[in-house]
Amino acid sequence: MPAITISEDDFLKFKEYFYRKTGMLFENSKRYFVDKRLIERIEETKSDNFRNYFNMLRFEVSGNELQNLVNSMTVNETYFFREEYQFKCLVDSILSEITKKKTDDSPIRIWSVPSSSGEEPYSIAIYLLEYWADIDKWDVEIMSSDIDTNIILQAKRGFYSPRSVQHLPTKILAKYFRREAEGYQICEDLRQAVEFSRVNIMDPVQVRPFRNVDVIFCRNLLIYFDDTSRRQAAEMFFDSINKGGFVCLGHSESMSRISSLFRVRKFPEAIVYQKPWEA
Repeated sequence: MPAITISEDDFLKFKEYFYRKTGMLFENSKRYFVDKRLIERIEETKSDNFRNYFNMLRFEVSGNELQNLVNSMTVNETYFFREEYQFKCLVDSILSEITKKKTDDSPIRIWSVPSSSGEEPYSIAIYLLEYWADIDKWDVEIMSSDIDTNIILQAKRGFYSPRSVQHLPTKILAKYFRREAEGYQICEDLRQAVEFSRVNIMDPVQVRPFRNVDVIFCRNLLIYFDDTSRRQAAEMFFDSINKGGFVCLGHSESMSRISSLFRVRKFPEAIVYQKPWEA
């Protein structure tokens, strides 16, 4: 059997299809990465070539292969307490504004997207427990979602390499993790504290359950989107979040360049983006 190759036309067809399905746009600079993953899926499904595989992908009723492909194409590079200044901003500045305006006993809802392997939502939980003085006064719901089903299962299991936890203070590592042969497992209480789910944020139906959110962490996801998809994501966040709620983006991302829906807030710890109270 001849070696499977991906032509320029194949790449363009796939790029356009994957963009429509996920909002993620692969530039030509990612060609080697995309080709490699595509060929792996073609071989795994025992398809003869790209054309046969692509036809199967588009018309498969179950959508299983599309999910397998998404899992293969997504990059999940993270670690605990990454960009820690935003967690400091959460406990030192953001939450005091949110609780000051709460007029009922509804929980504070925090949404981390994408979840990746769980380091970010678990970091949020740890930071609240360790550094937020009012943690005992409020109910907090931490939700986390990703488009990659394999990475969600990994997050739920909560096993991490020494590299993933290398930035954690020793006392926190000892308090919330159990040492295993090849790494660390986060404690059961924290695994139960985060609700993980599979969500494609470009799909309005899948996003609909996420309402009345107070804080959204969406860091280093929008860099994979084009301008149209970024605006769509911003509008989705705007609909999901409460008035006065906040969005935290990655250090290289700026809501100001994406949408005018949110106000820029400059706290001592970080720049974040707020849904206006009068919205």
